[in-house]
Amino acid sequence: MPRVVIALLVALLGLCGAALAAPPGGTDGKAGVALVLALDGSASITTGDLEFQLQGHAAAFRDPAVADALASAGARVTLAAYSGPNSLHVLIPWTALDKPEDAGRFADCIDALPRGFQGDSTAIGSAIVEAAKLFDRGGKAPRQVIDLVSNGFSNAGIEPADARDRVTKRGIVVNGLAILDEFPWLEEYFEESVIGGPGSFVKSALDKDSFVAALRQKLILEMVALPDHMPQQSAAAR
Repeated sequence: MPRVVIALLVALLGLCGAALAAPPGGTDGKAGVALVLALDGSASITTGDLEFQLQGHAAAFRDPAVADALASAGARVTLAAYSGPNSLHVLIPWTALDKPEDAGRFADCIDALPRGFQGDSTAIGSAIVEAAKLFDRGGKAPRQVIDLVSNGFSNAGIEPADARDRVTKRGIVVNGLAILDEFPWLEEYFEESVIGGPGSFVKSALDKDSFVAALRQKLILEMVALPDHMPQQSAAAR
């Protein structure tokens, strides 16, 4: 990609952050939900599959019901990608979505992201641990959620269940979205080894349409399921 194009994209993302970023917890006294969206950028994901994830997230954030839910919850969202151990990198920094129109601007920032990044192995446990650290870098909120996407199982780094247990002790919830294009049993794997915390759950998808629908449902559930309305422990929580 030409350097001038990269520079323009970096400048655009800087404008996105300047326009949308705000201190966690909202400016109007809302309780707030901090959400880390962690996309799979590993070698098991083709360039098309990564684009599929990015387009799906942009489409979900443009959904009016999602935009309303995010604004009502005083959401703070950051988008990241992961592959091998210690590879998680932030694509869009913590962003305040206090108004429904903020979600549309977040979607515009997703569309503006440079493409072409891709890693090697799939280190889901490491992604969970690294994602949890982001809450200390601008994601303080009463409810903290990691939203992890993958089309494969972990094959490097810390075991996902160990990482899950570590972060849920901090009160962080780990939810998942399993893409079943390679492993039809992946949803069960997420239930056993990845998700955890009060009210945690996993959704699954087979194609672009079902991915957007599952992500839309998951985002709304994550916003409306505030702590005082959540079960004490889900069946999958550890």
